Amino acid sequence: QVQLVESGGGLVQAGGSLRLSCAASGRTFSGYAVAWFRQSPGKEREFVAAFVGRIHYADSVKGRFTFSRDDAQMTVYLQMNSLKPDDTAVYYCAAHHYYSDSYYLAARYDYWGQGTQVTVSS
Repeated sequence: QVQLVESGGGLVQAGGSLRLSCAASGRTFSGYAVAWFRQSPGKEREFVAAFVGRIHYADSVKGRFTFSRDDAQMTVYLQMNSLKPDDTAVYYCAAHHYYSDSYYLAARYDYWGQGTQVTVSS
Protein backbone atom coordinates (compact mmCIF):
# COMPACT_ATOMS: atom_id res chain seq x y z
CA GLN A 1 0.00 0.00 0.00
CA VAL A 2 1.06 3.54 -0.73
CA GLN A 3 -0.43 6.59 0.94
CA LEU A 4 -0.09 9.94 -0.77
CA VAL A 5 -0.43 13.33 0.88
CA GLU A 6 -0.52 16.43 -1.28
CA SER A 7 0.22 20.01 -0.39
CA GLY A 8 1.16 23.30 -1.98
CA GLY A 9 -2.04 24.43 -3.64
CA GLY A 10 -3.37 27.91 -3.28
CA LEU A 11 -4.55 31.06 -4.98
CA VAL A 12 -2.21 32.87 -7.35
CA GLN A 13 -2.51 35.47 -10.05
CA ALA A 14 -1.97 34.64 -13.69
CA GLY A 15 1.73 34.43 -14.43
CA GLY A 16 2.56 33.29 -10.92
CA SER A 17 4.03 30.06 -9.67
CA LEU A 18 3.22 27.27 -7.28
CA ARG A 19 5.06 24.15 -6.26
CA LEU A 20 2.96 21.14 -5.41
CA SER A 21 4.30 18.33 -3.28
CA CYS A 22 3.12 14.77 -2.89
CA ALA A 23 4.66 12.81 -0.05
CA ALA A 24 4.40 9.05 -0.03
CA SER A 25 4.40 6.66 2.88
CA GLY A 26 4.33 2.91 3.16
CA ARG A 27 6.66 2.26 0.26
CA THR A 28 9.24 4.14 -1.69
CA PHE A 29 8.56 5.35 -5.19
CA SER A 30 11.29 3.13 -6.55
CA GLY A 31 9.82 1.12 -9.38
CA TYR A 32 6.53 3.02 -9.25
CA ALA A 33 4.89 5.04 -11.93
CA VAL A 34 3.93 8.43 -10.49
CA ALA A 35 1.74 11.05 -12.09
CA TRP A 36 -0.10 14.31 -11.63
CA PHE A 37 -3.66 14.78 -12.80
CA ARG A 38 -6.05 17.67 -12.48
CA GLN A 39 -9.79 18.09 -12.57
CA SER A 40 -12.01 21.13 -12.91
CA PRO A 41 -15.73 21.20 -12.11
CA GLY A 42 -17.71 19.61 -14.89
CA LYS A 43 -14.63 18.24 -16.63
CA GLU A 44 -12.98 14.86 -16.78
CA ARG A 45 -9.79 14.21 -14.91
CA GLU A 46 -6.91 15.38 -17.08
CA PHE A 47 -3.37 14.07 -17.29
CA VAL A 48 -0.70 16.61 -16.43
CA ALA A 49 2.66 14.86 -16.03
CA ALA A 50 4.11 11.50 -15.12
CA PHE A 51 7.32 9.63 -14.50
CA VAL A 52 7.12 6.29 -16.26
CA GLY A 53 10.74 5.52 -16.95
CA ARG A 54 11.04 9.07 -18.19
CA ILE A 55 9.01 12.21 -17.67
CA HIS A 56 5.98 12.91 -19.81
CA TYR A 57 3.99 16.12 -19.97
CA ALA A 58 0.64 17.06 -21.36
CA ASP A 59 0.97 19.46 -24.25
CA SER A 60 -0.95 22.07 -22.31
CA VAL A 61 1.75 22.34 -19.65
CA LYS A 62 4.97 21.70 -21.56
CA GLY A 63 7.50 24.41 -20.96
CA ARG A 64 5.65 25.69 -17.91
CA PHE A 65 5.44 22.77 -15.48
CA THR A 66 8.29 20.64 -14.22
CA PHE A 67 7.89 17.22 -12.65
CA SER A 68 10.57 16.03 -10.26
CA ARG A 69 11.17 13.26 -7.78
CA ASP A 70 13.08 12.94 -4.55
CA ASP A 71 13.13 9.22 -3.96
CA ALA A 72 15.17 9.56 -0.77
CA GLN A 73 12.33 11.58 0.78
CA MET A 74 9.63 9.69 -1.12
CA THR A 75 8.23 12.91 -2.49
CA VAL A 76 7.31 14.10 -5.95
CA TYR A 77 6.87 17.70 -6.99
CA LEU A 78 5.15 19.69 -9.65
CA GLN A 79 6.68 23.09 -10.19
CA MET A 80 4.12 25.22 -11.98
CA ASN A 81 5.24 28.45 -13.60
CA SER A 82 3.50 30.95 -15.83
CA LEU A 83 0.17 29.84 -14.47
CA LYS A 84 -2.96 30.57 -16.44
CA PRO A 85 -6.60 30.72 -15.35
CA ASP A 86 -7.16 27.53 -17.35
CA ASP A 87 -4.79 25.78 -14.93
CA THR A 88 -7.37 26.20 -12.18
CA ALA A 89 -8.28 22.74 -10.93
CA VAL A 90 -7.91 20.28 -8.14
CA TYR A 91 -4.54 18.63 -8.63
CA TYR A 92 -4.00 15.01 -7.67
CA CYS A 93 -0.94 12.85 -7.46
CA ALA A 94 -1.25 9.20 -8.29
CA ALA A 95 0.89 6.09 -8.33
CA HIS A 96 0.85 2.49 -9.35
CA HIS A 97 3.25 -0.41 -9.17
CA TYR A 98 3.91 -0.89 -12.83
CA TYR A 99 4.98 1.16 -15.77
CA SER A 100 2.55 1.43 -18.63
CA ASP A 101 2.36 3.08 -22.00
CA SER A 102 -1.09 4.26 -20.91
CA TYR A 103 0.32 6.48 -18.19
CA TYR A 104 -2.04 9.27 -19.22
CA LEU A 105 -5.13 7.28 -18.18
CA ALA A 106 -6.34 7.88 -14.64
CA ALA A 107 -7.78 4.37 -14.48
CA ARG A 108 -4.28 2.92 -14.59
CA TYR A 109 -3.39 4.29 -11.16
CA ASP A 110 -4.04 2.48 -7.90
CA TYR A 111 -3.16 5.13 -5.33
CA TRP A 112 -4.32 8.72 -5.18
CA GLY A 113 -3.76 11.72 -3.00
CA GLN A 114 -6.61 13.76 -1.60
CA GLY A 115 -6.14 16.56 -4.09
CA THR A 116 -5.03 20.14 -3.61
CA GLN A 117 -6.84 23.13 -5.03
CA VAL A 118 -5.03 25.44 -7.40
CA THR A 119 -6.83 28.63 -8.34
CA VAL A 120 -5.36 31.08 -10.83
CA SER A 121 -7.01 34.45 -11.07
CA SER A 122 -6.94 36.58 -14.19
